[in-house]
Amino acid sequence: MEQIEIEAKPRQKTGKEAAKRLRNEGLIPVIVYNKGKRSIPLAVSGVDLISALHTSAGGNVIINLNIKKDKKLQKKTVIIKDIQHHPIKGDILHVDFEQISLTQNITVKVPIDIKGEAIGVKRDGGILEHILWEVEVECLPTKIPEKIEVRVDSLEIGDIVHVKDLKVEEGIKILNDPEEPVVVIEPPRKMEEEKPEEEELIEEEKEPEVISEKEKEERIREKAEEKEKKQQEQ
Repeated sequence: MEQIEIEAKPRQKTGKEAAKRLRNEGLIPVIVYNKGKRSIPLAVSGVDLISALHTSAGGNVIINLNIKKDKKLQKKTVIIKDIQHHPIKGDILHVDFEQISLTQNITVKVPIDIKGEAIGVKRDGGILEHILWEVEVECLPTKIPEKIEVRVDSLEIGDIVHVKDLKVEEGIKILNDPEEPVVVIEPPRKMEEEKPEEEELIEEEKEPEVISEKEKEERIREKAEEKEKKQQEQ
C-alpha cells in the first residue's frame, strides 16, 4: 500500500471563523484522533490533500503527517476517518484522521469491482444486479486492497456471488455476513403484452349474436322444463 507524505502545522485556534480563514489561505483544518489520547488539531495544504485522495488507494490512502512545531519535526501515520464536504460546492471543509500503527490491524471499507460480462447477460438476455458495492475488511494497513475484483464472465441466469466467494489475500479478513449476496444474474424482465388499440376496437364493435327462430323456441322449451322440474322437487 502506497504511503503519502504531507506537511502539517498545528492550529492555534479552532472554530468556524478560524477554519474559514485557513480555507481562504488554501489550507484544510484537520484533526488527528488517537484512542485514549488527546486529539490534535492541525492544518494541511488543500492541494496536497486532494492529491493524496487521487492515488489508487482512494480514501484508504496511508498518510504520513510531518508536523512542524517549535523547529521540531514530529511524524504521525494516519488514515482518513471522515471527510466533511461543502453541501453545494463539494469542496473539502474538514477532515478527521485516525492515527494508526503499521503493525496493528485496522478495519476499513474496500470497494468491489465487477469485471467481465456474464454469459447469462450476453447470451440469454439476463440482468446483472450489483447488490453490494463495498465490504468491510480487517487487516494490517500495509495490506489494505485497493479493491476486490469479482469476475462474472461464467455466471448464468440464477447464479449468485456471495461474500464467502470473494477472493482476498492471506491476512485479510472480510467482516460482512458470508451469505450476503454481491452479484445476482436475474432473468430478463418480460414486458406485459397489451392488445393493440385496433384489436380492442374490433372487439367492442362486434355484432350481437344472431339466434334463429328454431333455436329460440328450443331455449324457451328447455327453460320451461327446467322450471317445471324445480317445482316438482319442491
